[in-house]
Amino acid sequence: MNQFDELHLSPEILRAVDEIGFRELFPIQARAIQPLLEGRDVIGQAHSGTGKTAAYSLPMLKKIDTSIAEVQGLVLTPTRELAVQVAGEIKRFGKYSGARVAAIYGGQGITLQINIFKRLVHIVVGTPGRLIDHLIRKTFSLDSARIVVLDEADTMLDMGFLDDVKFILAQTPGDRQTSLFSATMPPEIIELAQRHLKNPVKILLSEEELGLEGIDQFYINVQRKEKIETLRWLLDHFKVKQSIIFCNTKVMVSKLGERLKRDGYPALSLHGDLRQSQRDLAMRRFREGGRILLVATDVAARGIDVPQVTHVINYDVPRYSLLYFHRIGRTARAGGTGTAITLVTGQEQQDLQRIRSRTNISIREITHSFGPRPSKPLPARKKSSRMRTPREEDWKKRLRRSRRQRRGQPGARGRRFSRTS
Repeated sequence: MNQFDELHLSPEILRAVDEIGFRELFPIQARAIQPLLEGRDVIGQAHSGTGKTAAYSLPMLKKIDTSIAEVQGLVLTPTRELAVQVAGEIKRFGKYSGARVAAIYGGQGITLQINIFKRLVHIVVGTPGRLIDHLIRKTFSLDSARIVVLDEADTMLDMGFLDDVKFILAQTPGDRQTSLFSATMPPEIIELAQRHLKNPVKILLSEEELGLEGIDQFYINVQRKEKIETLRWLLDHFKVKQSIIFCNTKVMVSKLGERLKRDGYPALSLHGDLRQSQRDLAMRRFREGGRILLVATDVAARGIDVPQVTHVINYDVPRYSLLYFHRIGRTARAGGTGTAITLVTGQEQQDLQRIRSRTNISIREITHSFGPRPSKPLPARKKSSRMRTPREEDWKKRLRRSRRQRRGQPGARGRRFSRTS
């Protein structure tokens, strides 16, 4: 029995859900879909990979009136990659509903996006900055956007989008339905909820649920100078095929990505300083699968939903403990299994303890004893097969003899300088 059949969704939506292969409701879906269908505001605490996109997308699609040529649904996301990911998911769910979806984000030509709105658009998924650009240009209006979702709200507000979010919400109807999904509940989110949500249904995770069952979690103690060698050992020992390797800074992402490529590993780098075309290329290659390693920052990795990811490796321990759960949620997607490994230096021990204190799931230590890899011998230089002629040999000998004679002449250096003085 398909549990989605028990929800009051349209036959068109259920057909798409069935084709995708959804059968069992995830906890966030079971608790959020019905209140959203009833028109209630919702605050949902849920990590990526737990089915929250479907939790807010299916009710939104049910309520969209495709006969009205207006933007009726809006989803705000913190990053371009997440905007593209969410828009793609909504399109899949709405395949037979007739609802048209547009992704709006920075880094893509704005003229191209303006042309999208020359046709019918019912749902907009976008980043705050680019969305405001379009509102100022009057590319489209949010006067009919009565369903608004803030996805990854904690990250969005941490990136300084609070004022932008408030501006955008002010452009929507006062009687809109607003839902807010976040992995954590910092004070900014509580303040936003109190000001912009009406008696919301709160769906909150317990501390135990932060453990993300289905993920084998490990850590390995290392000295900082041994990090790269330890990482290479892990990649070989665990036969890692498709992995995301997290670093705390863009500079470290670039350095590590280049180092892995020099060492012969199929590595790609992903961070905010790359051009959009470079980011799109990296994501396209990563989604294609096979043995590939994506080295990324936390922000750039938002929106990566690739079921084939078998391992998440924290090259740097995250600065905030809850980022750890964001990171490792990139594996074991949609109820699957995966492995998370964290490299911990002496200075990062307290950060690891804070992470362990937030979950009842064991994070086990990997012990290792290995020496440095033997350096690969340099290939022998090939001797030239070209034979020198006797005339060339004589010329070389005369040149060397002339140099020896000049070096042996007293005052030669001084005479040379005197001519140029």
